Amino acid sequence: MQATNHAEAAVQVIRHRLSGTPLGRIPGLVALDQGYAVQALANRALEKALGPVVGLKIGGTAENTRKLINVEEPVLGEVFASTVRRSPATLSRALFLKPGIETEIAVRLGRDLPPRPESYRREEVAAAIATIMAAIEVVDERYVDFKTVGGPTLAADNVYNAASVLGPERPFDGSLALERLAARTLVDGREVATGTGAALLGHPLDALLFAAEKRRRLGRGLEAGTFLSLGTMTMPQWVEGPASFRIEVEALGAVELALV
Repeated sequence: MQATNHAEAAVQVIRHRLSGTPLGRIPGLVALDQGYAVQALANRALEKALGPVVGLKIGGTAENTRKLINVEEPVLGEVFASTVRRSPATLSRALFLKPGIETEIAVRLGRDLPPRPESYRREEVAAAIATIMAAIEVVDERYVDFKTVGGPTLAADNVYNAASVLGPERPFDGSLALERLAARTLVDGREVATGTGAALLGHPLDALLFAAEKRRRLGRGLEAGTFLSLGTMTMPQWVEGPASFRIEVEALGAVELALV
């Protein structure tokens, strides 16, 4: 796909995101890297409406989520400042087409992970973490058919990301067994799902390493101050009407969101 077509595809993504209309598979996008090229173009324009990119989300770090969206590897999306809230948060259900709630661990970087020739190691990305927190990602199933839209189109459109709710940030403790942290998802006070940090590519640090490596290979890197939401530890909870949500992650605390 040539640069001109990348620009045409970016226009489709921008129009879809700002109008709140479903997006179909974008013709000509057949490789994930093409999707990321379109994402970069679209997001530069979307920043004018949605604020600067301040975070990154990883879709498909859990195997069952990859099967759900029909991708072979996790997919990265960027998060805009205007869509980020602190817990407890309240958002209008009307902002979304078909919202879902995901139970996540997020980290904030204290140092850059710039693009470079050599690969990153897990120890390096762990050393770059400043803080860690529980988080909710609000995803929006805003596609004509999520089963066939394809990874490249999902990448172009930031992989369902619609909003993020961040819990209290805690200094990162490298001795914490992140893969064993237990998570609970509650809807209107009722527990509906449980999981552990092992859902995130086996270990949350491996999810972070994946993101750092993918961005390195794309020549984009990750900047200090950026937060990364590392994927959902339980299946998404799709929202039909107003409801309250609480996610709890062992050692990290709770995050609350009301959709009204």
